[in-house]
Amino acid sequence: MNNNSNNNAIVVFSGGQDSTTCLFWALERFDKVIAVTFNYNQKHKLEIECAKNIANELGVEHHILDMNLLNQLAPNALTRDDIKIETGQDGELPSTFVEGRNMVFLTFAAILAKTKNARHIVTGVCETDFSGYPDCRDIFIKSLNVTANLAMDYDFVIHTPLMWLDKAQTWELADKYGKLEYIRQKTLTCYNGIIGDGCGECPSCKLRQNGLKNYLKQKKELNK
Repeated sequence: MNNNSNNNAIVVFSGGQDSTTCLFWALERFDKVIAVTFNYNQKHKLEIECAKNIANELGVEHHILDMNLLNQLAPNALTRDDIKIETGQDGELPSTFVEGRNMVFLTFAAILAKTKNARHIVTGVCETDFSGYPDCRDIFIKSLNVTANLAMDYDFVIHTPLMWLDKAQTWELADKYGKLEYIRQKTLTCYNGIIGDGCGECPSCKLRQNGLKNYLKQKKELNK
């Protein structure tokens, strides 16, 4: 019989804005939080260092899993110098899309969760601001949740705190926990591997900056 009445959680953790916000969200709710980071030979490997540093500062148990096979199977702009970072045109996916990444990451997170006697899995995927990525959709998460439960005969619950939030609302959530400046300065979202506010030019930086600008504007209006 599975002892899955616990209140422990695994957070899929990249060291970026969204996953760090989710980490703080989880720390507010669960008895024990464990972070898992995936190394798929991404060009901006500094995100792994960011994840290690944040987990260490917060005293969170942290695991880094080798996922180089994903790089071999799914060439993309995040892993190959010869592929440019481009937004999708005419309904096509951006060049930054990594085929099956969230499916693979969440599956391995579930395996780790069961070995750690944790039934909660937290991920920062978001359908509101997503770039057409099919594995960021709510319907996919719900489907994988059922599949993982059946595959391992374990009552997993996959949480997606950011699923219906835009980037301004994600910054608002960080601010709610008093962590806005922490996340702004210590996380890495930039596709070009620049910590904090990033390069300001890649799609990820533009989305992050526009969200912050909109949130700070809304906050200023409310405080008038």
